[in-house]
Amino acid sequence: MTKQLMDFFNKQPRLGVLSTANKDGKVNAAYFGSPRMIDEKTIFMGLGKNRSLENLQQNPNAVFMIMEPGQSLPEWKGVRIYIRMTDCQTSGEKLDAIRAGIAEAAGEKASKMIHAALTFSIEEIRPLADFGQGWEKSI
Repeated sequence: MTKQLMDFFNKQPRLGVLSTANKDGKVNAAYFGSPRMIDEKTIFMGLGKNRSLENLQQNPNAVFMIMEPGQSLPEWKGVRIYIRMTDCQTSGEKLDAIRAGIAEAAGEKASKMIHAALTFSIEEIRPLADFGQGWEKSI
């Protein structure tokens, strides 16, 4: 992994899609703008009391996908990052930090909706579309 991926991941404004599944395999996809890649192996994000959090508490595996439109479909940029939740805190410094960041970016109301601070390890990185190229060519 490189600084190129961290720069693309942390670029703002941007939206990404977090895909999760519960213990029975029922899937959910939701968009998020707040996840941050804090180093080359770790993603940090806040979640409210929602289906994504419920799923992650049952099944810690997920995918976070970021897309950036291009002039034509082959020119779109993006990446699929396969992740595993390693920590979930509903109080403490990590939660306070994410709430403060969200308050600054999206306002106090949005900040108050955050129920948990989650840490993920990066398990695998794949390009937006697999045309026989590495993920580096897709961002």
